[in-house]
Amino acid sequence: MTAGGILFIDGEAIVIDKPAGLPVTRPKRGGDCVEDRLGALRMGFARPPMIVHRLDQDTSGCLLLARNPKALKRFNRAFAEGRVSKTYWAVLDGELEAESGTVDLSLAKRSTRERGWWMAVDRRGKPARTHWSVLKAEGGRTLVEFRPETGRTHQLRVHARDGLGAPIFGDPVYGDGGARMLLHARTLSVPRDGKPDIVAEAPLPDHFAEACPS
Repeated sequence: MTAGGILFIDGEAIVIDKPAGLPVTRPKRGGDCVEDRLGALRMGFARPPMIVHRLDQDTSGCLLLARNPKALKRFNRAFAEGRVSKTYWAVLDGELEAESGTVDLSLAKRSTRERGWWMAVDRRGKPARTHWSVLKAEGGRTLVEFRPETGRTHQLRVHARDGLGAPIFGDPVYGDGGARMLLHARTLSVPRDGKPDIVAEAPLPDHFAEACPS
């Protein structure tokens, strides 16, 4: 695994630093993906680890893998019950008036033959809630920390544009595109009964750090 490699490992979990641009599962068009690299992450186990959750292809950072089926079931339950804590860092294409807040906008999937699919704000959609705070702002860009309560598809990307009024820099669907999208899964914490929490932090990749407000 490239980028930051392995961030956490024990007998039931591995957290890897997924590089931006690498899909988690195999795309329809084919090509490299995390799924194809799991065999190299056995680390002495007979079976490869299993993917617990997803990150968008262009999102870098913490990705949790389970090393056995029982662990996978427990981790899936922790995600479903909202007990997993995650933070994301993003560079927004714009500056914000407030320093922190919460975006509470429900989301629903839309699709057309011409455009494909995307997520849209819809009060009849699935609830989606994101807490945010500004870390830095300069030169028309803002470095923001997101703390999502829910894990809807493209939640942070839509909440940035429609909730904060500034899309994530480089977002090809909800922003102007033209560059690599600057969204990074910075930290991950998973509680475990009878064991220490899984805690991981992914360093900022070079392309992200170079574009952050100084």
